[in-house]
Amino acid sequence: MTELTAETVVDRQVPRTPQLSPDGRWVVYAVDGGLWLVPADGGAEPREFATGREPRWAADSATVFFLSDRDEQGKAQLYRAGTDGDAERLTDWATGVSGCVPVPDAAAVVVLAPAEDDRPAGPRVRKVTAGPGARVPAGGGAGSGEDPVAAAHQPPVARPRWDTVARPDRLWLLDPGTETPRPLADLGRRHVVEAAARPDGRTLAVLTWSVADREPGIFEPGLHFVDLRTGAVEDLPTPALEATGLTWWRDETGWRLVYLGLTPPGLVGGHAVFDADGRNLTAGLDGCPTELAAAGDGPPLVLVAEGLDTTIRRLPDFTEVANARGSLAGLTANGAGEVALVASTAAEPDAVHAGPAAGPLVRLTTALKGDWAPQERLAYRAEDGLELDGLLLLPPGTTRSDGPFPLVTLIHGGPHDRYADRFHLGWYPSGQWLAAAGFAVFQPNGRGGLGHGDAFARSVAGEVGGAEFTDVLAGIDLLVEAGVADEDRLGIGGWSHGGFVAAWAVTQTDRFKAAVVGAGVIDWPLLAATGEHTRFEAALGGLANSPITHAHRIRTPVLILHGEGDPNVPLSQAELLHRALHDREHEFVVYPREGHSIRERDHRIDVLNRTRAWFSHLLA
Repeated sequence: MTELTAETVVDRQVPRTPQLSPDGRWVVYAVDGGLWLVPADGGAEPREFATGREPRWAADSATVFFLSDRDEQGKAQLYRAGTDGDAERLTDWATGVSGCVPVPDAAAVVVLAPAEDDRPAGPRVRKVTAGPGARVPAGGGAGSGEDPVAAAHQPPVARPRWDTVARPDRLWLLDPGTETPRPLADLGRRHVVEAAARPDGRTLAVLTWSVADREPGIFEPGLHFVDLRTGAVEDLPTPALEATGLTWWRDETGWRLVYLGLTPPGLVGGHAVFDADGRNLTAGLDGCPTELAAAGDGPPLVLVAEGLDTTIRRLPDFTEVANARGSLAGLTANGAGEVALVASTAAEPDAVHAGPAAGPLVRLTTALKGDWAPQERLAYRAEDGLELDGLLLLPPGTTRSDGPFPLVTLIHGGPHDRYADRFHLGWYPSGQWLAAAGFAVFQPNGRGGLGHGDAFARSVAGEVGGAEFTDVLAGIDLLVEAGVADEDRLGIGGWSHGGFVAAWAVTQTDRFKAAVVGAGVIDWPLLAATGEHTRFEAALGGLANSPITHAHRIRTPVLILHGEGDPNVPLSQAELLHRALHDREHEFVVYPREGHSIRERDHRIDVLNRTRAWFSHLLA
């Protein structure tokens, strides 16, 4: 096998967001700013189609609408192209366009964009006025001994509001024949987040927030029906938090709408499928729904994470249509029972597939080839007997009998995420990348994650770093006892919530000889005050389970990596850890112009090379 380089990892093409044409003939998908087109039957090789993102097929399957900033970087406009790739620009919006929704059985398209004369406000003032009967808490909250789920769901003393909102997206109806957009509906100052047209082209379902950004942490969602002919608005019951994936279908009672949202009552937990009245349709489901896909006007399909694998199920009773080893993502379907999606297994990197929902699917794109690390599924129990799973990767060409190996434990983000039994190779520290350097890699799915139902997901509310961390240790102990891992050469790392767990780990034990903390949470109360997800972060942890509280115990060398402009976990978190470590061995790397995820090629290459060198030096 040719040496796996950081350049190879960063430059590999990973397909995303496939869209199956309504007639089932074509699939368009995105790869790093470009759109590619391929016949759904695999009869020809994919070809580059356009520069852009967020493709959406017109109802006649003849054209694709998409967004592109090809003419002015950072300011997307709406384009339309036929399958020959000849693109036509449809908008010249001064503020740029955020999204589009083609209207079925019509040439029109709904555009999501701010009003062109809606300028950003000057000072943004947060006004706080205590309402009548406001509850005054007595110092409760996460980390205080009060029930964190109940505390997080209580009404606050006052509801802070921004008295100005920067450019909320609104709804516009565009007829490409006239190229003259007109306002579609009056939703006041509410920000349009998502919209979905009913298949008969008469009604638009619209999801809104009270503000155009998440910064205040209070963005009360709203759900509305908009008449596409008159613009009349019907307000529906308040949807679940984190609502997304508006999806229409029709049964014997008429038209129905479903969506994904956070399972109530707390702010920490799994997601469920809800109907327009707010009823949880997935109560008691052992798996976790991750995506919805409209299937013409018939019952929608839903992707469900179930342990290390993924199933396709069909509403309303969640009948299993297909069960896939590993991961499925980007599900799209048509009314004829055909689907397109991105699939990955332990030995096969992400590739676009299409065919009947029940299979077999045809692979439409090629994937990176190599002599990959063997990947083993793990099943074990936590200290309290809870059933857990995870993955073990060994260096290519080796078996367990070649151990013990230096072991790096990689923690996933979220915490509501998981390691499916898929191919793991990305710009962040990942299984295949480290295994290729001679490490065994443990990827645990501790409690709080995805794939085992809502109770499993919300069990970390207010308790991050507790049983969640002992779940990790239980897996490491298992591998040490089996002779796979060398107790004297243990490392740990992760990004985002994984970075938090890595930082927390080295405050709790000296077992690890090296740690990588990527965009990690170091102080939960500070994050709740400065991050994007304020009240959600407060429901996860407090000072007691913040690494900064126990940083004086750290003896493990730590590599700290962070994007300078990270809005999710601000740079102040990394700076806290850097200052707390003082003269103890560590390295602090800040990537300019980067957010929570690293985007620039050279920076991604640096992350890969630097993390592998860090573990190689300290675990040699």
